[in-house]
Amino acid sequence: MNAALLARPLRLDTTQPDFEARLAQRLHWSADTDAAIEARVTEILADVRARGDAALLEYTSRFDQWPVTRVAELELGPDVLQGAYESLPAAQREALQQAAARIRRYHEAQLQACGRSWEIVDEDGSRLGQKVTALDRVGIYVPGGKAAYPSSVLMNAIPAHVAGVAEIIMVVPTPRGERNQLVLAAAHVAGVSRAFAIGGAQAVAALAYGTATIPKVDKITGPGNAYVAAAKRRVFGTVGIDMIAGPSEILVLADGSTPPDWVAMDLFSQAEHDELAQSILLSPDGAYLDAVQQAIDRLLPTLPRASIIAASLNGRGMLIRTRSMEEACALSNRIAPEHLEIASQTPARWEPLLRHAGAIFLGAYTSESLGDYCAGPNHVLPTSGTARFSSPLGVYDFQKRSSLIEVSAAGARVLGQVASVLAHGEGLQAHARAAELRLEGQA
Repeated sequence: MNAALLARPLRLDTTQPDFEARLAQRLHWSADTDAAIEARVTEILADVRARGDAALLEYTSRFDQWPVTRVAELELGPDVLQGAYESLPAAQREALQQAAARIRRYHEAQLQACGRSWEIVDEDGSRLGQKVTALDRVGIYVPGGKAAYPSSVLMNAIPAHVAGVAEIIMVVPTPRGERNQLVLAAAHVAGVSRAFAIGGAQAVAALAYGTATIPKVDKITGPGNAYVAAAKRRVFGTVGIDMIAGPSEILVLADGSTPPDWVAMDLFSQAEHDELAQSILLSPDGAYLDAVQQAIDRLLPTLPRASIIAASLNGRGMLIRTRSMEEACALSNRIAPEHLEIASQTPARWEPLLRHAGAIFLGAYTSESLGDYCAGPNHVLPTSGTARFSSPLGVYDFQKRSSLIEVSAAGARVLGQVASVLAHGEGLQAHARAAELRLEGQA
């Protein structure tokens, strides 16, 4: 094997005296953006906000190496999206439709569970509740640099559509004007309203501020490179965003019953995204860790993206022997991975012990890649430990909630007295008088 393709994930053991320090060093990843990137993104955002379409044309020519004279030329109309769909081989069309149907079904179930308005009526006739409404217009960013991601189109657009969003605007970089037909076909299948061949921080700026050609949206979702992440961070407040995504992650809990080749390939599945992706295997079986390492050595040269996988595993990968599966579960909770596989014959035994993960894949047959494409749950997941306090993208990200309060005359007699006392206590006399006037006005 080519020495450049050697992949040696860090071997750790929880019994080692320096385990905690070495684990922390390997887990460390800073979300801080390079100062030069921040400065450049600030300049791009300000320029697009000031000059609109003219700035978009300049940046598209410079960064995508695609000279166009009008931003309207960058819009990919419904006929283009449908034509892309019809140009695909039948197998790809069928795969898109099957994946879209499963994703839609999952998110429709999610909508039924948590996305409906509700109300209750008190004993005094006061009505309290919550009104759930969809956002008017959202923007979805689809990466198009190192690889094309039609699955990201489905995962962002379909829950927005299910939530009831009226208009979905897609932006996707097309370096040198080269369009990915599978991405455009996915936009057709997912019901994207309008699509533009533009990417980078300039696309985020266009969605956040609006231009003469590209409409301003209420929220931006979807991952991107460091420039896109920095831009989303800066426009938050002007628009909503889903999250700031870090490098891809997978953590596998293995009891030694799953074929080592399967687990090795699952580790590869995240490592192939980019050199900063992180793949971790936890198992109490040291011999099993050896077998997985042997599978890594044997299988790595067979893959087209072997050099990226090797860099990821050498730089951030880990094979960790734990004292028990219980300890492995506890360690997983500390790490709070984006993707968590339970490679076990008895996954139901361990799942109750797991509290923090973006998505949990139960059993040897549930590869993470199925979740990426077609299982149904969303693949836009919290990274870098943020699964401790955040959740996968879903219909709830494309809705907002308004409180409903309708107080009866009888209710005002009770609530008005309470509000009056508290308002006077805070020194807010107008608040108190507003409540008291309703009391005084009743017979």
